[in-house]
Amino acid sequence: MTTGTERFLLDAGVWVECMTPESSFYGVSRSLVADTRRQVGTIALAIHEVTNSLGVRRGRPGEAIDLCRLIVGRCGPAIVAPDPMLMRSALSIAAEHGITGYDASYVAAAHRESWTLVSTDIKGLVSKGLAITPDAAV
Repeated sequence: MTTGTERFLLDAGVWVECMTPESSFYGVSRSLVADTRRQVGTIALAIHEVTNSLGVRRGRPGEAIDLCRLIVGRCGPAIVAPDPMLMRSALSIAAEHGITGYDASYVAAAHRESWTLVSTDIKGLVSKGLAITPDAAV
């Protein structure tokens, strides 16, 4: 359980889970996204990943666009854009932990902004101590 003062960087999985009632993290992801008392952010990549995961792979393009609007509205200026220093950090993190550059970008952004990374990626991020699950954030 968190104290309520943390700032959370949500990965694309959390956003997609909040729109997927059959998922195990649906309720807690939805709560985390909906609770405007909580400060949340993400990285620009999340918008692309949501579009691909929900819109292309799951065939729900309308919901994907709605979710992208929600991300932009909910996070506002707390959407971290890529820059060379962030990518340098992501490359280092990827090499150190054996993860993708995409996942490492979330980790790098969370570290740089002093936010807690929240992810549904148990194998790639949570099990390596690089993120917490949505239920640990609410």
